[in-house]
Amino acid sequence: MIVYRCDLCDEVRDCAQREIDHTEYDVCSECWNSLLLKLKGKGRSKRNNEIVALPASPEPDSPREPKQSPFPGAPPTIYASADPVN
Repeated sequence: MIVYRCDLCDEVRDCAQREIDHTEYDVCSECWNSLLLKLKGKGRSKRNNEIVALPASPEPDSPREPKQSPFPGAPPTIYASADPVN
């Protein structure tokens, strides 16, 4: 413990650096204990991160590759270009 000014009670005391929401604070033990009592029973428990395997999605067909016609003699599929023809 190092003597700092407590960020909660603003008095010079033996304070420890505590990290809350990725921010460091200098908090004395009296303020820390009262803060723990206020927060007791609140919040949510940490869940273990689980790895979830998702099934592989089928790759979308590319419009640049012509598709095989399902029926012989069916009309061909025509892909329009994005550029307007003048």
